[in-house]
Amino acid sequence: MKTFATIQELKSGLQKKELSSKEVLDFYSARIAQHAPALNCMIENFSNPSGNNSENNSGNNGLLDNIPCVIKDNICQHNRITSAGSKILSNYTAPYDATVIQRIKRAGAVIMGRTNQDEFGMGGSGEFSPYGPTKNPWDTSRVPGGSSSGSAAAVAAGLVPFALGTETGGSVRGPASFCNLVGMYPTYGLHSRFGVIAFASSNDQVGALTKTVYDNALIATALSGHDPKDSTSLNVPAQDYTKNLDGKLPENMTIGVIKDALTSEGIDPQVRAAFDRSIKQLESLGAKIKIIELPTLKYSIAVYFIISRAEAASNLSRYDGSLYGQRAQDTHNLLDMYIKTRDEGFGIEVKRRILVGNYVLSAGHRDAYYNKASQVRAMIRAEFENAFKEVDLLISPTTPTLPFKIGELSNDPVAMYMADYFMANCVIGTPAISIPSGFSSEGLPIGFQFFGPRLSEALLYKTAYAFEQSTDYHLKHPKNYE
Repeated sequence: MKTFATIQELKSGLQKKELSSKEVLDFYSARIAQHAPALNCMIENFSNPSGNNSENNSGNNGLLDNIPCVIKDNICQHNRITSAGSKILSNYTAPYDATVIQRIKRAGAVIMGRTNQDEFGMGGSGEFSPYGPTKNPWDTSRVPGGSSSGSAAAVAAGLVPFALGTETGGSVRGPASFCNLVGMYPTYGLHSRFGVIAFASSNDQVGALTKTVYDNALIATALSGHDPKDSTSLNVPAQDYTKNLDGKLPENMTIGVIKDALTSEGIDPQVRAAFDRSIKQLESLGAKIKIIELPTLKYSIAVYFIISRAEAASNLSRYDGSLYGQRAQDTHNLLDMYIKTRDEGFGIEVKRRILVGNYVLSAGHRDAYYNKASQVRAMIRAEFENAFKEVDLLISPTTPTLPFKIGELSNDPVAMYMADYFMANCVIGTPAISIPSGFSSEGLPIGFQFFGPRLSEALLYKTAYAFEQSTDYHLKHPKNYE
């Protein structure tokens, strides 16, 4: 079998009887056993994978029949441990499948295990997990990005053809950029959050990590459709996001280059050079390029910082040992149990964000911080909407830096947070897709991203596919994993 086969290639081989489902399952089981421990990308490798074609192929036309995958540890799987990468939930067994799990099972996918992640999705590097840091297959001394670190590393190393992650502020697109993958943050409400353990509820969305744009569009097709169990689910019909992928840009397309992507001093020179090449490539494909100023964009990281911490503090207040998850022993009273359970169960980054969240929600600071951030979020949304009256899509680098060394920024949280600068559009719920755009002199992946207006996923996939097919970046894979 081809080591880095795409979903599209595997489907073709299975349909033509060139591959059997057992051969595919055995191949990826062996890959996981061989490489996952060194990468520390898996929390659990299922000895009995979930889902199978014979039971689950009736709902989505067999879109993913017999295709193996892995799932981020904050997405509930029935009768499986779902810990959100935290000690406080290390004994929590989910009583049901998340809607996105139901849908990929119904499409025929086979779930091989659950992946390592930053605790409760709080981290941009994959280092904030009680199970230890995940390593980047392109250079195991470096981070793969976070918080969907294990999902990205598993796909990049060819352990599975796709994985589900979640994103609150770059947790799919960041790892995609650092691992030479495609990662989509969909319009808020497009993919169901039912059964997804919350970090910041007004930003969280499920997204896929894949090797190609086509594969990513295929997963989005399987996940799409309204979910009555999620009050934030958009009531829009399911659609096939693969049908318009013809390798051509739409006629008379105008793409806006975010000015900060050209002028910011914080962008690594090699990231900037790759971005410049991508702009020229889009022009060669027929796109008109226009520089767009977004004056309030510089506030987006602060808005995201405040709102996400406030929502995190609220969401994580339920983990106190009284209902589910771990409970501290040798406590003297109820308050003592609360304090010791949370102290022992939460890691340093989660505690840091809870403290900030409670501070900005406190009586003396709510107006100055949380309410003001909500007002600025509305301003950013209006600014993006006005920009999309002038251009069809916007572009920027996905991250301003190359994958950094494990431990390099773990003691400098502000520097790590700033790596999310260009991904903070999630605060307004608009979609974006990160795709490979080159490599540094050290052979490290570089990505860039397209932003679109709400519900523009079909246009994003079509445009990203046209760019991808005109380059060979997506065909390159890390050494030592062939």
